[in-house]
Amino acid sequence: MDRKFSIGFLSGLSMWLIIFLLRKNGIIIPVINNYLTDLITIPMYAYLIEYIVNKIPGFRWKPDLKFILTSILYISFLFEVFCPMISDRFTGDVFDIVAYSIGGLGYYFFRKKTSVIS
Repeated sequence: MDRKFSIGFLSGLSMWLIIFLLRKNGIIIPVINNYLTDLITIPMYAYLIEYIVNKIPGFRWKPDLKFILTSILYISFLFEVFCPMISDRFTGDVFDIVAYSIGGLGYYFFRKKTSVIS
């Protein structure tokens, strides 16, 4: 877990906060509002779990491809299938699943590439 990933995680949180504040003020930027948060969801989810597992009990674990793919399936099912069934606040969108997939796989291959070099 190096510093550039911590900066990336904080950048993702900042993006979410900015988008949240824009939504609260009625400012909607369609592509950013609809898909940017979905694109960074899996990378932030994977990073947070990696951080917790490695810092608290002190393991040396990295998300593998199986973890990323199951995370994409889990988040997709939860937010695009289950939540829309129980609440009108959620809508199922196949492009959200595409964004989760691109973000998750991009994170995996970026981490794999940087861990080989490091």
